[in-house]
Amino acid sequence: MSAVATSPAAGRRPAPRNRVQRFLTSSIGLKLVMAFSGVLLSLFVLGHMLGNLQAYQGAEALDDYGRLLRKEPALLWTVRFGLLGTIALHIYAYIALLKRNGAARPKGYRMRKWRESSYASRSMKITGPLLLAFIIFHILHLTTGTVHPHFEEGKVYHNVVTGLTGVYGLIYVLAMAMLAFHLWHGVWSMMLTLGLPEGRYGSVGRAAATIFTALVTVGFATVPLAVMAGLLK
Repeated sequence: MSAVATSPAAGRRPAPRNRVQRFLTSSIGLKLVMAFSGVLLSLFVLGHMLGNLQAYQGAEALDDYGRLLRKEPALLWTVRFGLLGTIALHIYAYIALLKRNGAARPKGYRMRKWRESSYASRSMKITGPLLLAFIIFHILHLTTGTVHPHFEEGKVYHNVVTGLTGVYGLIYVLAMAMLAFHLWHGVWSMMLTLGLPEGRYGSVGRAAATIFTALVTVGFATVPLAVMAGLLK
């Protein structure tokens, strides 16, 4: 009886066969997937925030905006599924990069000194999952009305002013605080990944990330705050 020696390569997984697979499993590819999906999601939250601000124009303006979005159901659902796919790609790239970094350094440092990283960058692994949970809650709350006790189909303004009171309003404000941390680091990292020569401190990219984050998160947060203060009713 003879033993057949197996080479170390025999137990390895076969390399991806096509360019797409190689791209999606490389560090550069994963970072680009995160960057481009981040661009799309950032543009979406900016547009969504501008749409929400129509609440200050009254019920008719916000309801008209809602009717406009529902005018072409096929287009609306295409956009929704596209956004969900973009979020899925963003999460996939993050988890894959996290696993790759963990495999490269299986044993963590005994002592950590945060000299270069910011709190926003270190909290991405917390703010990301929490924002995902908030997105699911937001869809069930103001899109489908599943967890909205006073939801009325098509009455966007009514659903906003009755749905953002009390604990619900606080949830939205806290979610915007988490979004601020996530966006601030994410937008700047996205610029670096796309090849923009931006330094860590005092750069145009850092300033742009700060302005964009403040614009989006403050704009979003003013709506639940105005509802809770009785300015929107």
